[in-house]
Amino acid sequence: MLVADLFVSKYTRKKHYWVAIVIYLATICIGFLSISTHNESNFKNHYTKLNLKHKDSTQLINFRVREVLKPGNFYNKYVIDILSVDSINTSGSSLLNVAKDSIIEPLKVDNVLLTETQFKELIPPLNPHQFDYKTYLKKQHIYHQLFVSNSELHIISNDKHTLFGYASLLRETINNKLETYNFKPEELAIINALLLGQRQDISKDIYDSYTQAGAIHILAVSGLHVGIILILLNILFKPMEYFKHGLFFKTLLLIVVLWSFAVIAGLSASVVRAVSMFTVVAIALNLKRPTNVYNTLTISIFILLLWKPTFLFDVGFQLSYLAVFAIVAIQPMLDKLWRPKHKLVRIFWNIFTVTLAAQFGVIPISLYYFHQFPGLFFISNLAIIPFLGVILGLGIVVIALSLINLLPSFLASAYGTIISKMNELVGWVAAQESFLFRNISFDIIHVLISYAIIISILIYLKTKTFKSVVSLLFIIIISQSALIFDKREKAKNSFVVFHKSRHSIIGHKLNQKLHLYSNSNDSILNNDKTITNYKVGINTKTTIIDSIKNIYTFNNYKLLVIDSLGVYKTKNFKPTIVLLQHSPKINLERLIEQLQPELIISDGSNYKSYQERWRATCEAKKIPFHQTSKKGAFIYNY
Repeated sequence: MLVADLFVSKYTRKKHYWVAIVIYLATICIGFLSISTHNESNFKNHYTKLNLKHKDSTQLINFRVREVLKPGNFYNKYVIDILSVDSINTSGSSLLNVAKDSIIEPLKVDNVLLTETQFKELIPPLNPHQFDYKTYLKKQHIYHQLFVSNSELHIISNDKHTLFGYASLLRETINNKLETYNFKPEELAIINALLLGQRQDISKDIYDSYTQAGAIHILAVSGLHVGIILILLNILFKPMEYFKHGLFFKTLLLIVVLWSFAVIAGLSASVVRAVSMFTVVAIALNLKRPTNVYNTLTISIFILLLWKPTFLFDVGFQLSYLAVFAIVAIQPMLDKLWRPKHKLVRIFWNIFTVTLAAQFGVIPISLYYFHQFPGLFFISNLAIIPFLGVILGLGIVVIALSLINLLPSFLASAYGTIISKMNELVGWVAAQESFLFRNISFDIIHVLISYAIIISILIYLKTKTFKSVVSLLFIIIISQSALIFDKREKAKNSFVVFHKSRHSIIGHKLNQKLHLYSNSNDSILNNDKTITNYKVGINTKTTIIDSIKNIYTFNNYKLLVIDSLGVYKTKNFKPTIVLLQHSPKINLERLIEQLQPELIISDGSNYKSYQERWRATCEAKKIPFHQTSKKGAFIYNY
């Protein structure tokens, strides 16, 4: 019926508004269907359908390594596909943590292994405004994790079974070849990021430098890289057009090479997005068809989300599309502000306007996720982007020659020098800390307001109609109202017992001032990530630090702190809450009978054995027990 109405509307030129409504409803239904279809936990053979709730029981788990993640301090991390549990064929993905062992080599993609262990729940954020890694993994359809040592793993097969495995083998072969040419570790890590889409080996210092310099997008294979590669390939395959049907085969070859590159780069969200978009562009360019960039972007978004709906929650996916939309919408307007006559100046001006336009698109959501803004982003981009084509093109040549053992040492040395100089430049820009604005409080309300204002301004500048002016003023009024509401919400007071392993930290927010109580050093508290995240989340910069007190009062509640001394005997004082710190040797049952508190809190400074005993006592006495290592920080807002 929808198709018929569209056909009638086209030839009768009558507007049928209900057609648009049906299209919206159909799109929503397609979205729900796609999410439900791709949600692996809905499958009958998903491992979560099995009984995994026995606390002390283990399962015999057979799995295949799908992806190698960046290792942590104590564990090598992998995404694995569960093949069977206790000999029952299953599906689904999990996170695997393998204790580090310098003697044994890490696992590789497509390794099939067997282990006897138990599924562990993903750890939720234990402190307010902390990154929620559990939710992030759930959006990737990962619901559990495994902790094992190398001795508990039994290899079943090392053969390659999947496309990911063959791509991983190719990347490993390339790295083995490049290592023979004495590239420095940081140079090899950047080559892997730029050309192979693998950033696991980049050191924290190098990664932080690129982030602080506003050049992190250079390390993530995305539209910029794929666009440059498409231009290089288009030039390389140009002679094919002179043959019969050459244009068709040239287009086909371009698409095959682009998608082969995407597979080698690991099929990350940014790579797939970029290759999908430039596939459409390549077809349109070589078939001499006009293209609409907005349509191209929309088609690639629609196809990608149909294929994998969870891409919508990928930060790289969001940043990439917002940057491209902003470049298309804003860059032409910026370019008209100045038309330099000198060709070289014009090239740098174009790069500057593209970079600036992209920043308009990504600043709001970037502040929301990262809470910082690099003021000198244009310097690193102006210095690197003009030569990125040379870096990528030369990198492809270096890899190709190394694979056939024909790479000259001088060329390898020159390419390594180029990478090192790029790292040095980015490091210098990142070192200008006065231009790096950190710890900016920016929540989802600010994001929505920012994009609403940016879009309204763009519509006004392009149309300059009375309706666009009214719309802009309306958006500004709505934005002010939302900001006032948000400010009132954040003005509320709160009392927090943070979770910090082997330490005790208490926070009391009063009238936009944060009072911190701890026996730790002041400088340690000021640089503690837990405290920094909380201060950014509540939008406060004023911090008053003091040592821990014995008694706290907030909103008619009385909290008694009992430390390692175990002193709590009081005659007339009856606390509402008791906080246990530093493993006091007390008889909790007697304490409850004497003080009759409504809640017992145990923070991260206590021994686990003590906490288990206290929890059992509280359950017997039917007193709520808040263990911060399991339930997270205790938070009371008033």
